Amino acid sequence: MVQKNLIDGEWIAGSEAFRNINPSDTNDVVGEYARASAEDARAAIAAAKAAFPAWSRSGILERHAILRKTADEILARKDELGKLLSREEGKTLAEGIGETVRAGQIFDFFAGECLRLAGEVLPSARPNIGVEITREPIGVVGIITPWNFPIAIPAWKIAPALCYGNTVVFKPAELVPGSSWAIVDILHRAGLPKGVLNLVMGKGSVVGQAMLDSPDIHAITFTGSTGTGKRVALASVEHNRKYQLEMGGKNPFVVLDDADLAVAVEAAVNSAFFSTGQRCTASSRLIVTEGIHDRFVGAMGERMKGLVIDDALKAGTQIGPVVDESQLNQDTDYIAIGRQEGAKLAFGGELLKRDTPGFYLQPALFTEATNAMRISREEIFGPVASVIRVKDYDEALTVANDTPFGLSSGIATTSLKHATHFKRNADAGMVMVNLPTAGVDFHVPFGGRKGSSHGSREQGRYAAEFYTTVKTAYTLA
Repeated sequence: MVQKNLIDGEWIAGSEAFRNINPSDTNDVVGEYARASAEDARAAIAAAKAAFPAWSRSGILERHAILRKTADEILARKDELGKLLSREEGKTLAEGIGETVRAGQIFDFFAGECLRLAGEVLPSARPNIGVEITREPIGVVGIITPWNFPIAIPAWKIAPALCYGNTVVFKPAELVPGSSWAIVDILHRAGLPKGVLNLVMGKGSVVGQAMLDSPDIHAITFTGSTGTGKRVALASVEHNRKYQLEMGGKNPFVVLDDADLAVAVEAAVNSAFFSTGQRCTASSRLIVTEGIHDRFVGAMGERMKGLVIDDALKAGTQIGPVVDESQLNQDTDYIAIGRQEGAKLAFGGELLKRDTPGFYLQPALFTEATNAMRISREEIFGPVASVIRVKDYDEALTVANDTPFGLSSGIATTSLKHATHFKRNADAGMVMVNLPTAGVDFHVPFGGRKGSSHGSREQGRYAAEFYTTVKTAYTLA
């Protein structure tokens, strides 16, 4: 059965369907999904526009009930939905279930935020005048999400958009439609009025472009590549719409001489290789001071030898396949580039065969890398990391900040002095001490600096900055 798009409260078949393939077993078709046309996208935008006046003035208990019901169903079905996620995206089953739980927690959080909508009452500088400051929804929000977190990222965009009274046109990544379709189905059955949430699956060049071209989309939140993010920004400026971008990362993980070696290695392996390195918060630059460098590299090699790379759904698997052939080719191309640039491939980087045909790649570790190499400057988005040797903490901090990106940054140290200084001076939106650079909570702000992000933060109460606009009202007493 072909899973359809949701437009104006109705499930609509597309002009064609596309197949969702399991990267752990390319013979396994996860499902077939309707591909929306530009006309479908325009119909979804019109439906969202028509639904906005009523939804923006809906009661907080109605919104709370819908989001809470959605959270409850996601959490109740976490094993089923987590398996679907892992089957279509390739991250391990434990990671898939964990991400699903996070999505449920996000909807639960924003269900609560519906009941905590607040403003301010201030005295005016003029006599006998009262001032009220309130937040109101923006209007129609376009949501474009990537393939690497197919349930969590849609959740942290859709939940606040609905919480604050906006209507939504949602385009998920075409590689992973299953998790997104499941979330929309749950929300639809939870009682959303028609037109409030619209799902249009399909190609970015068709559906995404129709969204960018529409003057009736009042805000766009996008997570994906830097190149596409720039196109979103340019189109949004033309329409004077609000836009929010989460894009690339080239996140550093610093290891100082005084670090606990076991803690440093575990954090580095998790940062660089878990989720097959397909996280914008992954650390592919391991910046290591010379006093611990050789011990760290040796311990990394030993730890990497024990990593289990296999079918995402198989018990004991620690790292699943790369998401598809195109991404696998990009990873292997960068491994070749690293060798050509003079870095030493100290471990891994080989294509692997398993019981089922899939996109399996052994995690790769380069040594003798410099921060000027392409493998140290450009986002690879795969299980490929480079060790950069530095003299001391000061050089490590300089190298860590020498990047066009600024999403996440980490350090392994037992020095309170260096940890405190790094937290203040790391040029990134998120800083981790003795923890992997990837892995964040659902109720706190997420986002970066420089080329990684544009606009206000996502998640937690900070989400209100994007999904609402401020109104100031004066009243003569």
